[in-house]
Amino acid sequence: MCPNEKTIKEIIDVLRKKGYKATPQRIAICKFALQTPTHPTANEIYRKVKEEYPTISIATVYQTLKILKKLSLIQELPFFQRKIRFDPCIKPHVNLFCIKCGTVKDLNDPIAQLIVDKIASSTDFIVNGQRIDVYGICRKCVRQLTK
Repeated sequence: MCPNEKTIKEIIDVLRKKGYKATPQRIAICKFALQTPTHPTANEIYRKVKEEYPTISIATVYQTLKILKKLSLIQELPFFQRKIRFDPCIKPHVNLFCIKCGTVKDLNDPIAQLIVDKIASSTDFIVNGQRIDVYGICRKCVRQLTK
């Protein structure tokens, strides 16, 4: 698990410094997207925030996610034959993707950081992002298969 470590106050400050309005709806979107380790989709974020702000539009959610991505506070995770998920963990880590149920979990292993550091130090390549995905079947789905 690797939720974004910034507090809501810090996120509001970042938004305002970059010229974006920190509306209550935008703050709610940021809070859910950045503090939820389940890698939610835009629709999941929309449904959750709509509980508190019933007049919010899906366009507001997409626009806010676009801003968070631009500010390097979130990363977009398109998965094969699945909807795009959003990951608040932007430091090097491994995404464990279950091909059966679609859950995504973070594996924070120092080797991921070492790989990125080695690439950066041994090449003329400036690393500004990374993504390491491992596909398989989660423990819960394995148990269901063996019943």
